Amino acid sequence: MFTGIIQSVGKISAIARKSGDFRLTIATGKLPLSGVQLGDSIAVNGVCLTAVELGAQHFCADVSNETWGRTTLSQAGAGTPVNLELALTPSTRMGGHIVSGHVDGIGKVVARKPDARSVRFTVQAPDHLAKYIAEKGSICINGISLTVNEVNGACFGVNIVPHTLQETTLNDAVAGSLLNLEVDILARYMERLMRGEAAAQPCTGITEDLLKNSGFWR
Repeated sequence: MFTGIIQSVGKISAIARKSGDFRLTIATGKLPLSGVQLGDSIAVNGVCLTAVELGAQHFCADVSNETWGRTTLSQAGAGTPVNLELALTPSTRMGGHIVSGHVDGIGKVVARKPDARSVRFTVQAPDHLAKYIAEKGSICINGISLTVNEVNGACFGVNIVPHTLQETTLNDAVAGSLLNLEVDILARYMERLMRGEAAAQPCTGITEDLLKNSGFWR
């Protein structure tokens, strides 16, 4: 688990094919690796990866075809900057929100504009994620815990303060940039819980009958 508070901007220094999938080598910048052990989790642009090799200022991680196909890692190359965060510990300050590092989909920046010292982004989420995104709710973008300012269909807005711009890869994002999105974990589980015993059956999505049976609609 993670908090969505970025600790370092690193970069992908190598991508190698390995028996049908991929192994990344990631230069970690100022990320403190002294307490990291093999098998520990590190979030890379919001993707939870397992360290399989450790160096003084780098680590290697294997990436399955599932992760490769569902995240922006497939668009990356050697030299691509990435947001990094170590997994939380019992003593970690919970400054963001609960982030699993399991990317739900890829969004796209549709607008970027200045707002005093901040920058406001409008992001287009995949249609199937729109129901999980709520005004003043939490969302994770490239591993960054952010508050949703407004929602319009599958588009939503976020405000990025100067510190976050300086310390993350969002400073380089422009219209057309692709972003890893993770919706609030509570929203995901709430949908599943609402199905009750029907969760054991093939999913047909949220329907009027489901809302009525769950007490949300009279």
